[in-house]
Amino acid sequence: MEKYLKKRCEQISQELDEIIAKFSKDKDFEEEPSPDYPDSPDSTESPDSTDSTDSIESPDSTESPDSTDSTESPDSTESPDSTDSTDSEEEEEEEKSYKDRLDSYQKETGLTEAVQTGIGQINGIPVAFGVMDFDFMGGSMGSVVGEKITRLIEYATNNFLPLIIVCASGGARMQEGSLSLMQMAKISSALFNYQKNKKLFYVSILTSPTTGGVTASFGMLGDIIIAEPNAYIAFAGKRVIEETLKITVPEGLQETEYLFEKGLFDLIVPRNLLKSVLSELFQFHDFFSLNQNSIK
Repeated sequence: MEKYLKKRCEQISQELDEIIAKFSKDKDFEEEPSPDYPDSPDSTESPDSTDSTDSIESPDSTESPDSTDSTESPDSTESPDSTDSTDSEEEEEEEKSYKDRLDSYQKETGLTEAVQTGIGQINGIPVAFGVMDFDFMGGSMGSVVGEKITRLIEYATNNFLPLIIVCASGGARMQEGSLSLMQMAKISSALFNYQKNKKLFYVSILTSPTTGGVTASFGMLGDIIIAEPNAYIAFAGKRVIEETLKITVPEGLQETEYLFEKGLFDLIVPRNLLKSVLSELFQFHDFFSLNQNSIK
């Protein structure tokens, strides 16, 4: 069978050669002008070249799908190296925008960070204060906030002062990554020494909103936990829960009154009554200490 096919192919090849030779020797065929291009200025050009010119000027040939795909393909225009450089530029821009945001909030609020700390008095009782401000970048807890609160707790520990921290925060400051999350453990560790070892008195006041890492750390570690009425207090926000678990969070589930019924707080106190309530608490605890031996 293979020999037959091979022989047949040779015969066809010979026949084609004979036909080509016959037409090449045919004088009438050589002198006959092309009927499609009589006396045209482009007669010096072969019909094949004219056809190729027409095909270049035709819209179909210039806008062929293949040529469009090749010129606009993402792989050809963006190499991996350029993508990496773009990512690094975006990261630099992100870091720059964070610094710009800090400068902007400092100018708008007149604060240097999202917490103010200091020493004051309530009805003559010296107290260490920490007050968070939600207007400064959502009261988010970054490394500076964590350091200021930790130093406040250490100062109160060394000077046997009662401690009040007013919480108003959206949680950890994600722009600082793991450094912001570390503040939860750092503050909790300082509070452990303050409460467990020194037997001192810490009051946590939760305002609206108090969420995220603050709720998960020092916000819920007070010896007495006070919440303001109708405050929004949660770990994960309503939208995050609904998108993650695909459920509907009932209204009021993350508000003070419902959480108080579940035993999360000790007191619900309006802001205008806080001073008198705190004064009573400190007097009940012998002004500022749970450790009778440390009173001066």
